[in-house]
Amino acid sequence: MADQSELIARCRRGERAAQFELYRLYSQAMFAVCYNILGSTVEAEDAMQEAFFKAFDKIATFRGGVSFGAWLKRIVVNTSLDHLKQQRIDWLSIDDERLNLQQLPNDDCNEFVADSVAEVKAAMLRLPQGFSLVLTLHLIEGYEYAEIAEMIGTTQSNVRSQYFRAKQRLVELLAVQRKRV
Repeated sequence: MADQSELIARCRRGERAAQFELYRLYSQAMFAVCYNILGSTVEAEDAMQEAFFKAFDKIATFRGGVSFGAWLKRIVVNTSLDHLKQQRIDWLSIDDERLNLQQLPNDDCNEFVADSVAEVKAAMLRLPQGFSLVLTLHLIEGYEYAEIAEMIGTTQSNVRSQYFRAKQRLVELLAVQRKRV
């Protein structure tokens, strides 16, 4: 197997075999990112394919300041967000005056203790799409509030508010799930 920098150089020359090899190396991880954001296998597959096309089309712009995986992940996240925008996410209106953002709990997520990852994922699928998106980008993908705000075109305080409310709603859903069991 060729090393990654060699594969990237070959992709810049348009070699399909090198593109396929990079796809093979990254497709599972990038599908997971798409699925976490979109919540649908079909949508995730479409977004992932589109993101790889974009990446191979723009591979000449990759300068190596970050890892190739990080560069590709940003394209994948942005493509997934574009898919969500086409679906017109229903954002809950936030009145920052009613929510004192200084009183938000720390981000240790202790309240997400659940019997299984599947239980949390099932509860996240029942959240409004805006809530699920903010939780996914922050908790799962590791983006900071400012980065998320930039990605989705809103303010950092709105992202923090959405995140806080999403966490509260997720905890409520998990509690209801446990009562049923």
